[in-house]
Amino acid sequence: MDGLLVPVRERKTPRHAVRLECQVVRERDFKLLSEQAVDLSAEGMLVLTDETVLTGEEVLVSFRVPTLRAWFDAEATVARVVHGRRPSDRGRGLGLQFSRLGRVSASYVKAGLYRYPPTLPGREPRIDYAESVARIMMGTA
Repeated sequence: MDGLLVPVRERKTPRHAVRLECQVVRERDFKLLSEQAVDLSAEGMLVLTDETVLTGEEVLVSFRVPTLRAWFDAEATVARVVHGRRPSDRGRGLGLQFSRLGRVSASYVKAGLYRYPPTLPGREPRIDYAESVARIMMGTA
């Protein structure tokens, strides 16, 4: 039965396992939230933090991809707060979604990440039941 179920494809771009120096500052009070990222994609990053931050908060991010010499600046939103409860979590963290990272910068980030491995998912993928049923009905499963 597992072979019939289709996983949900939620990510547009792959995340890459890379530790990099960064600065994440909360926009409303300019408090430094993080200086270490543990994964990166052209759409966002996961950073480690000890601070209490709410989902939806706006932040400013500066980072440098290790293979490139240029620094990138972006505006981002806290999309997820990681509390460090799962065995796969590296501690408390923030999932940031870039809201302003130019197209050219995003393409440079993508190019700079090619040699880093993709991040392994920390949990089982969700199932797209509608797609699974459609494939069973069409006989393509």
